[in-house]
Amino acid sequence: MKRFLHSCTALTLSVAFATAAVAQEPLTELGKGEGEVSIVAWAGYIERGETDKNYDWVTDFEKQTGCKVSVKTAATSDEMVALMNEGGFDLVTASGDASNRLIAGKRVQPINTDLIPSWKTIDERLQNAPWNTVKGVHYGTPYLWGPNVLMYNTEVFKGEAPKSWNVVFEEMTLPDGKSNKGRIQAYDGPIHIADAANYLMAHKPELGIKDPYELNEDQYKAALDLLRVQRTLVGRYWHDAMIQIDDFKNEGVVASGSWPFQVNLMQAEKQPIASTFPEEGVTGWSDTTMLHADSQHPNCAYMWMEHSLSPKVQGDAAAWFGAVPSVPAACKGNALLGDEGCKTNGFENFDKIRFWKTPTSKCETQGECVPYHRWVSDYIGVIGGR
Repeated sequence: MKRFLHSCTALTLSVAFATAAVAQEPLTELGKGEGEVSIVAWAGYIERGETDKNYDWVTDFEKQTGCKVSVKTAATSDEMVALMNEGGFDLVTASGDASNRLIAGKRVQPINTDLIPSWKTIDERLQNAPWNTVKGVHYGTPYLWGPNVLMYNTEVFKGEAPKSWNVVFEEMTLPDGKSNKGRIQAYDGPIHIADAANYLMAHKPELGIKDPYELNEDQYKAALDLLRVQRTLVGRYWHDAMIQIDDFKNEGVVASGSWPFQVNLMQAEKQPIASTFPEEGVTGWSDTTMLHADSQHPNCAYMWMEHSLSPKVQGDAAAWFGAVPSVPAACKGNALLGDEGCKTNGFENFDKIRFWKTPTSKCETQGECVPYHRWVSDYIGVIGGR
């Protein structure tokens, strides 16, 4: 039951997305730091050298600004929305399936890009992205982006990566002669419905899906039916990156959708792990550092947003998470990322990734689509075996 709590909370909160966003007035000048800044972030996004001393972009910031950084790790976008609705935080590293809800629910405020000198260095593909910009108003600074990859055990898939997502959606015998039943995982978040829709785009073109986040009733039903099949195969639904790592190392899990973060950590430990972009393509995330509407430490928050865009921080964070920096200058000369790191992590695949966004009833590819609050309640049902 515990794993459902964040989704249940999100069902209530997602209704806020139906309201129209009204722009508040951003800061006009930067003042003295307030001495602290609190950030809701994905695991591995805000490092201070505690896991690996080479990865630390907090300590110097605290010394330079006097702003003490505290971090609350969130495992899903729904948890981030819930925490920002509760309040008490200054910033959040929100993915596209949370950022639009936070904007519409007025939980984040517009930013004054003139107070962020490094804004002009951001990848132009991200500066006006629909998940952080509404009617020309910017709600945050792009941070990192990347794909949801298929992670697999190389001792099971010997010599050749799995070509299709079918290894996690359909019951089959894997190359080691054993069934995939009980040996795969799926993401414990309603946005995973889009992964099923993405798979169906390739395998059932007659459904007419053009965007995995914009589904009519028939397309949506087909995605849920596929996820119900997957439910019979899943050993555990994951949302905690470290627990997924443990499951691959110790619990016999051999294939799952994942983030490059988990892949990199296990490869660093010499685990038999690799990842691939299957033939159907992938979903992905582009995360934005957004300022809470009621931030108590806005000056420190602005200082952090500027700090987060420095090429050194961008490169180090991208290397640690296996992501792509939002500042292209970080792709060269970073000792941890290496000059091939951006290419390895998918810099050239931007147009091949279907980035997370919040499903709404009004959609571009067709007249009426199933809104996100339905995704939340129905995915809880799927996980529960309904």
